[in-house]
Amino acid sequence: MKFLLASSNPGKLREYRELAGDSAVELDSIPKFFEIPAFEESAPTFAENAAGKAIHYSRFATETVLADDSGLVVPALDGEPGVLSARYAGPNATDEDRIQKLLREMQGKTGDQRQARFICVTAIARQGRLLAIASDFAQGMLTEKPRGKDGFGYDPIFLFEELDRTYAELTHKQKNLYSHRGKAFRKLISLAGML
Repeated sequence: MKFLLASSNPGKLREYRELAGDSAVELDSIPKFFEIPAFEESAPTFAENAAGKAIHYSRFATETVLADDSGLVVPALDGEPGVLSARYAGPNATDEDRIQKLLREMQGKTGDQRQARFICVTAIARQGRLLAIASDFAQGMLTEKPRGKDGFGYDPIFLFEELDRTYAELTHKQKNLYSHRGKAFRKLISLAGML
């Protein structure tokens, strides 16, 4: 199986390639991705954004397109940053900007108030038709300051309690095993194998 990833994020492509590992799944970027009209991720749910993105970009490719929408949900902040995770600190903000904004919002919150959940919904589509969709999550806590040098996004402040490490402190193999994206991707591959 070959999938074209509907993303301009090199960290996400690397992660998906690692998730595919030695399987029969091959992943690549959509050719000339930046020349394709962008899909506006304006839906209120991860599932609608992932499905919409997969359908949209599959109209510009001959192969099956894989898209995801993922983000960090913090119950103490009424679910923020949620579907706006990538745009939480503004349209041109860096990962560091988003982390610092979230840490400011979390000031004074302790214990269970620091619970957070990473959610990922993955979808595949071909020529404008949705083929499959899968979702999963990873539960954790938000640290008070960034820890670790690897990963991207909110990884440095998302503590995976089972291993007492942030996503940014885990090896790629560990992260892929436990992460929301890893679990959702494995579900999607299982569904794709039945198509």
